[in-house]
Amino acid sequence: MIVGVGVDVVDVARFVATVERTPALLDRLFTDAERDLPPASLAARFAVKEALAKALASPGGLRWHDAWVPASGGRPPELHVEGTVRARADELGVARFHLSISHDAGIAAAVVVAEA
Repeated sequence: MIVGVGVDVVDVARFVATVERTPALLDRLFTDAERDLPPASLAARFAVKEALAKALASPGGLRWHDAWVPASGGRPPELHVEGTVRARADELGVARFHLSISHDAGIAAAVVVAEA
């Protein structure tokens, strides 16, 4: 059973400009491993985190570092969750997440499906 679906789209140039204006956002939004990725991949991961929050009915109190997508090395992307995000998923009965991410033509997009 589908518990929730979230979709998000990020303009990569706008995202990069925001991070350049406020570099501390990188530490707030991303894990150490994520911060090493190129800008388009960072924008895609931000889209994942936003889509995830929507799939979990956008509760307050989720920590950005409690969800991440490690570099996949050509494999399908995997969404890892812990802490506040895992607690919310458990509360909703989410057993697994399905994830699709892409970045092309200056746009990063993500879809997250939460399944019971």
